[in-house]
Amino acid sequence: MLLTLLVASSTPTLAASLKQPVVFCSLPVDKAPSDGRADGMLPSDYGEGASLMVLQPDGATRRLTSDFASACDPDVSFDGERILFAAQRQAGDPWNIWEMRSDGTAPRQITHETLDARRPIYLSTFYTITSSEPWYTLLFERQDGVLNEAGTAPGTSLYTVRLDGSELRRITIHPGNDRTPFLMQDGLLLFSGWRMLSDPRFPEGRIGLYGVQTDGIDYAFFGGLQGARIQHMATLTTDGLVVFVEADQVGWDGAGWLAALRTQRPHDSYAELTDESQGLFHSPSPLDDGGLLVSQRSAADDSVFQLARFQPSSGDLEPLLALPGSHLLHAKLLATRPEPDGRSSTVRPESPTGKLYCMDIYEGDTRIAALERGSIERVRVIEGVPTTEADSSDRSSPPVARRLLGEAPVEADGSFHIDLPADLPVELQLLDQDGQALASCDWIWVKHREYRGCIGCHEDPELTPDNRFVQAVARPANELTLPAERRRTITFRSHIRPILQARCSTCHSEVDSELPFGSLDSEEAGWDAYQALLAAANADGSEEHRLVVPGQARASRLIGVLSGRHTPDHLERLSDEERRVFVEWIDLGAQWDLPGEVLVNQQGEAGS
Repeated sequence: MLLTLLVASSTPTLAASLKQPVVFCSLPVDKAPSDGRADGMLPSDYGEGASLMVLQPDGATRRLTSDFASACDPDVSFDGERILFAAQRQAGDPWNIWEMRSDGTAPRQITHETLDARRPIYLSTFYTITSSEPWYTLLFERQDGVLNEAGTAPGTSLYTVRLDGSELRRITIHPGNDRTPFLMQDGLLLFSGWRMLSDPRFPEGRIGLYGVQTDGIDYAFFGGLQGARIQHMATLTTDGLVVFVEADQVGWDGAGWLAALRTQRPHDSYAELTDESQGLFHSPSPLDDGGLLVSQRSAADDSVFQLARFQPSSGDLEPLLALPGSHLLHAKLLATRPEPDGRSSTVRPESPTGKLYCMDIYEGDTRIAALERGSIERVRVIEGVPTTEADSSDRSSPPVARRLLGEAPVEADGSFHIDLPADLPVELQLLDQDGQALASCDWIWVKHREYRGCIGCHEDPELTPDNRFVQAVARPANELTLPAERRRTITFRSHIRPILQARCSTCHSEVDSELPFGSLDSEEAGWDAYQALLAAANADGSEEHRLVVPGQARASRLIGVLSGRHTPDHLERLSDEERRVFVEWIDLGAQWDLPGEVLVNQQGEAGS
């Protein structure tokens, strides 16, 4: 789309068609960080030294947060009378959520978190079947005190809280980075999330768009795998266009070009609105005529963000305000706006579990649809245990450790029905008759007392299911609700090394060209053997048949060796139970060991 750029005058004024004031964040250029985080997957936690300002229709500007060391991320109430924002009262304080009147008076602190709380938004009414009347809440992004799944940055999730600061609830339960929330008019919460997908196009994962209800139920992929690998800062125009910022790599600000989806067919309506040659964009927000307020700068590293008005239908970009020495970000119209639909919730925090059922496991993407019916016998459920930053320096700690919750049968019609602990990240694996994973899903969760159903596995999210009563829901759900201390895991250090030492080390000596196991008596010898297993490839160096492919026992040549398919003489070396241990170890990610806290819990259980 052609982008028409109108040069700003030296005296900034709002366009005549914009009659309301605008609140925005002003960040001094010398306070902006120099780089992004996580090798260009995440922006920095910028905002220190920033302040909130208001721009009047006559071009006058005024600072609203002179009493704060830093203020950023404004959101405007539905009546236009109040502003939510993230702030540090004193330099070095944790970021917390505040509210003030639209004129900057009467600031009050809402959250009192020790971990940074950012990017708040107002939510519509919320009520439950036990409440006498609805209430209003707000939502924000907060650090979780653990590493993300990639192990490259602190994990972040979305939380809700009442306007008085009570009833803090975490609504996204994922070991990644859930960020930049936006409330759609139908009450759906749209946000960006970093997911480690098993997709060769995205070896480092992808930050895509996801939807969830404001009580944390019905979590689902929203935008498909279209466009760039990083998509965030979504907003909704009055014309029903979901506009967001995307890029393949981001700097400190997270800026990129603009793209869009239609709400009617989000998985089949992707369109680019701009490209990098037309500059970089940041934090779009809606205007009442289908246009957007945006922050825009050139692609040069030393360029500075100005406020502008962008029209998706024509590509016109009209500069509104530039302040020398300051980046202008997160602009919002300071006016009334329609209130999105509220939420009636059946979530009950006192209920410890939620249920998940699948109608037909063979209804899915091309990989799953190609499986022969009857080839999937069971579904394995794996718990994700994020690693604390204190554990991250230990080589034994993966970013997310995996433990087994259990397995459940898949019925003849492809259905299953399970009861799971609430607020727990879980991964589902489809198992063949040998207990090996045929496919795995991304981390999902159920909320307290949620009854969540899916059509299939990785199915078309715009698919309408057949109206039928599946076999699995004709009986009670399989309970996979073991307490944490009884959830089993398989690690090389505790489970695989003793088998190798007893069964394999005699033949696979230190001079073995592929697997120098040696005696395996020492910690370092065990670590060397572990590294050798994970590194060993084909004789020609190809990756296709590696000995161990973490998460994929069926693709691991080691399982073929141990089962006698490749080397019949190995079939009698291990018992069926020992072979199962190897399969589970690989399907759970081929972990060396557990994070310290998990290890202590399991040792305590064993000792008792």
